[in-house]
Amino acid sequence: MPTISRKTIGVLIIVALCAGCSSPALSQTIAQSGLARNINPQTPAADVQTLTTDNLAFAWDLYHALRGTDSNLFFSPHSISTALAMTYAGARGETAAEMTRVLHFTLPSEQLFPAFNALDLALQPGQPAEKEQPLELHGANALWGQQGYTFRSEFLDLLAQNYGAGMRLVDFKTAAEAARQAINQWVSEQTQDRIKDPLAPGTIDALTRLVLVNAIYFKGGWLYPFEPKATHEGPFTRLDGSQVTVPLMFWSEAETVEYARGEGYQIVELPYQGGNAVMTILLPDAGQFAAFEEKLTTAQLQTLLSSLNPQMVKVALPRFRNENDFDLTQVLGQLGMTTALSEAADFSGMTGQRDLYIGAVIHKAFVEVNESGTEAAAATAVVMSVTSAPAEQPLEVKVDRPFIYLIRDTQTGAVLFVGRALDPTQ
Repeated sequence: MPTISRKTIGVLIIVALCAGCSSPALSQTIAQSGLARNINPQTPAADVQTLTTDNLAFAWDLYHALRGTDSNLFFSPHSISTALAMTYAGARGETAAEMTRVLHFTLPSEQLFPAFNALDLALQPGQPAEKEQPLELHGANALWGQQGYTFRSEFLDLLAQNYGAGMRLVDFKTAAEAARQAINQWVSEQTQDRIKDPLAPGTIDALTRLVLVNAIYFKGGWLYPFEPKATHEGPFTRLDGSQVTVPLMFWSEAETVEYARGEGYQIVELPYQGGNAVMTILLPDAGQFAAFEEKLTTAQLQTLLSSLNPQMVKVALPRFRNENDFDLTQVLGQLGMTTALSEAADFSGMTGQRDLYIGAVIHKAFVEVNESGTEAAAATAVVMSVTSAPAEQPLEVKVDRPFIYLIRDTQTGAVLFVGRALDPTQ
């Protein structure tokens, strides 16, 4: 079985339940692939670009579905897309068609899964320059399957070759709680203990047959760190006009970074050391956040990012941390992925039978931003069940009001994390 990275940020967990087989006859098939991951996929760059564009469209659908009205938000669309793509590998018929539409996949399957593999490999940080901190960005995928249950070798081979995902055999039927604790422990290890207990008691039960998990971990030091001695308390104006006091971090001098100014907003990118990762901050003007957010589409976001140019900028940014956990099952249904979540689902590509459906999609994410850099983690689980140009003077960007932020890879265009901060003290 391929080696799995032990450092991740972001987790998505998909729980598959057995439909209509309260007492299935268990075969003795060993649910493990003997194939290693393909670490040199011959994938055209255009396919990876198409995938990142498609993933961004899904990310923005999720953003608008999850944002609510008055709370902070942080999630990893990359983790969610990856875990759902592993599940999609076993989907057939209308189940696959719905997932294709919701996930915005436009590549055919024979190109899609190698593109996910190539993207993940391209995201691995290169060697940092002298005196730079190494950028940590690691992803891990794994499956837990019911021991003795039949899983198609083609499905297991595809996940092993393109995701490095091996299958651990457990007994959900008689030891579901032990399996839940084992999965949670794996997630905790992969995310440096930042994501704990993503699967709550009861999420997994005797009808669970398969759990697919993705975890992603990111830790980056700023290329231009904030001077800790310069941090001081300052006002942050919330959406309702009230103010809270937050620790504001300041650059001691202006730096050349990517920046854009448009009608009603500013955008600035804060680069990390040792790689192509940046934090992109979208800062609407005072009183303009709700209108800016409501109108922000995927196409508009791409246009805004393409408008960035190097400028001398001085930045002030709140120090903050945030943690969110979501049950995405209902959200995905609202986006149009209904059949996969019902006993009418067809995941026969996993088992050869139409005996599985998605019982739960669980996502948990964490971020901490301070003077030295950013640490972020996320995990996603899918649970399957049985039916039943420079300015002359430096510009100033003072992030003292609600903002949207992305952590993304500039080389591939992949958006790893998305968040918004309406109140950094929460």
